[in-house]
Amino acid sequence: MIITTIQRIPLLGITAYSGTGKTTLLKQLIPALSNMDIRCALIKHSHHNMDIDIPGKDSYELRKAGASQTIVACDQRWALMTETPDRAISLTELADKFDVNQIDLVLVEGFKHEPINKIALFRRSVGKPLDGLIDNHVIALATDEEISVNVPLLDINNLEQIADFIQSWLNNKNIIVN
Repeated sequence: MIITTIQRIPLLGITAYSGTGKTTLLKQLIPALSNMDIRCALIKHSHHNMDIDIPGKDSYELRKAGASQTIVACDQRWALMTETPDRAISLTELADKFDVNQIDLVLVEGFKHEPINKIALFRRSVGKPLDGLIDNHVIALATDEEISVNVPLLDINNLEQIADFIQSWLNNKNIIVN
């Protein structure tokens, strides 16, 4: 009997209310993790009907003509666009699109209610409650104040501390037990 397993790339959500600084943190965190030899991918959720193709370009026109999937490629990168008008694609399906040989970690911005490990970001100045941010999947809270919580507290302004926490978390996830 042959048993096959799908190797899953660890997912780590960065979750917060709008205006807290998720994207700003990620723009600094990705290079910091890369310097630690952690190859990151990113999945970002948008609440808008987004389109990465440009009207008038051949790829856009061919996709709009009815191609359910379109790959646009050049020497430096490629992108796969898939039409999903009948259903929303799940986070797991999106993550499975990544090449496990090129990625060590998938950072996820958005998808706040998905059951994945998350670092929650909190700034009281945003004016939203802490209660709605913490769920059973939050493994740490990054904030700019002292708060009593049941997860590790990180300084939201200390990039090195957050990167070290992620590296440690990732190393612990990759421990193989015989």
